[in-house]
Amino acid sequence: MEIKINNLKDINLAARTFIDNMGKGRVFAFYGKMGAGKTTFIKAVCENLGVTDVITSPTFAIVNEYTSETSSDTIYHFDFYRIKKIEEVYDMGYEEYFYSGSLCFIEWPELIEGLLPDDATKVTIEEDGDGSRTVRF
Repeated sequence: MEIKINNLKDINLAARTFIDNMGKGRVFAFYGKMGAGKTTFIKAVCENLGVTDVITSPTFAIVNEYTSETSSDTIYHFDFYRIKKIEEVYDMGYEEYFYSGSLCFIEWPELIEGLLPDDATKVTIEEDGDGSRTVRF
């Protein structure tokens, strides 16, 4: 599937389209260069899933936990950009998150590639020449 985001005004429609097409997946690995819009897109997805908490990149915390007000579902948002050693991921107990049945949105998954569940959905976000973004999954 491919979703085009021409500008920030389109992001909520793109997020709803993403949600409508997530299927039964629970773990989503977001790939993209720095500044591609991973955090911004995940924020829009979480908001459209009913999260009312302040949604920020978990760059320093590694994982943020949100609760959907509409469904009471737990959503985990990871950012592995600052991971130096894979042992850090083991120490945080990644399995409890990835295999919890809760939604997991992961930024910089390439740094923990071998630990991703086999059924994780790969999502790429690319910045196009005109400044728009393309989301593929």
